[in-house]
Amino acid sequence: MAKTNSTVVPHHVAIVMDGNGRWATRRFLPRIAGHKQGVSALNRCVQACMERGIGVLTVFAFSSENWNRPPEEVSGLMELLGLSLAREVPSLKANGVQLHFVGDRQRLSDKFRAGLTQAEQATEGNQRLVLNVCFNYGGRWDIAQAARKLAAEGQEITEMALDRALALAHVPDPDLVIRTGGELRISNFLLWQAAYSEFHFSDKLWPDFDDAALDEAIAVYRSRERRFGQTSAQLAPESAGDSTMKAA
Repeated sequence: MAKTNSTVVPHHVAIVMDGNGRWATRRFLPRIAGHKQGVSALNRCVQACMERGIGVLTVFAFSSENWNRPPEEVSGLMELLGLSLAREVPSLKANGVQLHFVGDRQRLSDKFRAGLTQAEQATEGNQRLVLNVCFNYGGRWDIAQAARKLAAEGQEITEMALDRALALAHVPDPDLVIRTGGELRISNFLLWQAAYSEFHFSDKLWPDFDDAALDEAIAVYRSRERRFGQTSAQLAPESAGDSTMKAA
């Protein structure tokens, strides 16, 4: 009989938060209104993850390709993130959330970069939940920057060395990757880290993603058998779903 993760909560959940713009358009609202509702959905998701014992939450907030969106939407997103930092960081700090911003910061203003750094420093001692916000991030960028780093240091570029040089080296690879909004692609998100992740695609637009939707994704994850290149017969019951296990 195949072994599943029936009693296991994924340690690391990663989410492509898709559907903010469509949520707003369906309500005849400006797209930025959908992004504001998306922030509220993220707040709910952070709380739900902590309540369920999830240790790491990684979210795709702004991709390196999102700069190609209309300028007014991009500027609105930047302003929204700045406001969210000022409003949410004290609460995240009080609730034990350790915040990381993952992505290329070179294109961001000095003031914006300073705000991200201050938010990270304010929460660096927390251990209840690690929240990685991927901002100006792309999976290809991540692999390329890791390779450049190793080359500059004169290190041999091996799988293990690349793994340590990636932007998410501070956390184990995601056990479960969720994409909302009904699209069936990963859009340059965690290309390296998601090699052995379980995937769940939800039709819910991100502002509508709630506790029940998260529980549905976790239930799907629990029904899966994670073999990491092995056979079912090789897996011991206690090792199935081990989030720290690397792909063979």
